[in-house]
Amino acid sequence: MKQELKEEMLKKAVDGKISCAAARKIAESLSLSYKEVGAAANELNIRIKNCELGCF
Repeated sequence: MKQELKEEMLKKAVDGKISCAAARKIAESLSLSYKEVGAAANELNIRIKNCELGCF
């Protein structure tokens, strides 16, 4: 996992959760796929909440 991705995920997570919209923004800002961000969330034990598109 890229260090930059890990830092962004941990920065945006609140109580071990991150919103779908925030996860999508991270993916787009780092030019990563939603799948990569979802895998990082799993690895970091971060739950993605309020998923709007079923991407994660």
